[in-house]
Amino acid sequence: MTALIIIAIILVAYLYFNDQSEKQKALNEKQELEQKRLIEQKAELERQRLVEEVRKQKALKEKQEIEQKRLIEQRAELERKKQMEDAQKQRVLRENLTRKPEQKNKQQFQNKFIIYSNEYLKKDTTAFYHSDYQSGGNWKVDGTIENMIWTLKNDSSPFPLRLPRARQRFESILATDLAQILSSTNLNSLTVCVVPRAKKDSYYRNDQLYFRQIINDVVNKLNVFHNGTDYIKRNTNTKTTHLRGEEGGDGRLPYIGITKNTCTISKEVQNKDILLIDDIYTKSVNIDEDALQALLDNGAKSVIFYAIGKTVSRF
Repeated sequence: MTALIIIAIILVAYLYFNDQSEKQKALNEKQELEQKRLIEQKAELERQRLVEEVRKQKALKEKQEIEQKRLIEQRAELERKKQMEDAQKQRVLRENLTRKPEQKNKQQFQNKFIIYSNEYLKKDTTAFYHSDYQSGGNWKVDGTIENMIWTLKNDSSPFPLRLPRARQRFESILATDLAQILSSTNLNSLTVCVVPRAKKDSYYRNDQLYFRQIINDVVNKLNVFHNGTDYIKRNTNTKTTHLRGEEGGDGRLPYIGITKNTCTISKEVQNKDILLIDDIYTKSVNIDEDALQALLDNGAKSVIFYAIGKTVSRF
């Protein structure tokens, strides 16, 4: 009897442990299948991610190629327009140099306006400009007037590779425009002065003073103009108006009489018909108005104004 009981116990134990083993085996198989499924799922997700990444890279590359092509076409168009513009100016210059005096007086400079009197300027003044100056990001676009002016200023970021081309273009513009401006007046000659930069010359590098230097070089080649490019010299720093906040440096913003207070003006301006040149004219800044009045107060016979760019009003 006892032997039977022992056998029964052993049998029950065997069946129990065998059942547990089968359950453990089934569980292990289930876990292995689940792990395999997770691995396959991760592999599929990674495959999809890589496919999507490749698609995005392809789309980005296509977009960059399209943008690069657009920029190349834009630069080519600007270059074409600039070449046409320069060719036209050269033709006009040749005509001006060969035209008889009575013929020259018939030609009028197109971009003409009036600087009206205000608290800075006592009387209306005749003014000329080469082209509109657009604020915003145009200064970054090669071939534009804005880019040429910023390149010559050379203070926001150096442009050593652009400087030779900017100088050449500025020389061409000046040679043409100065001849046309003179022919638009009843005068036989003009003395050319330049609105000085906001700081003393010693504040700048040599490659930041090209604007006045180029005017000096061009005027020396034009016999009907007198060179007064050094008649107005800044002796006290003022705030740079085209740079914001602390970027403008030391000194004050424009106020009535700032030119006479911060500049040395040569006595040579007395009894002279003066053409005052600045790179940009912006209404309401009044630095040009103040400089015009300073010349008159120092004995200039008459003063007219010329800017390369005239800021387009936003209002």
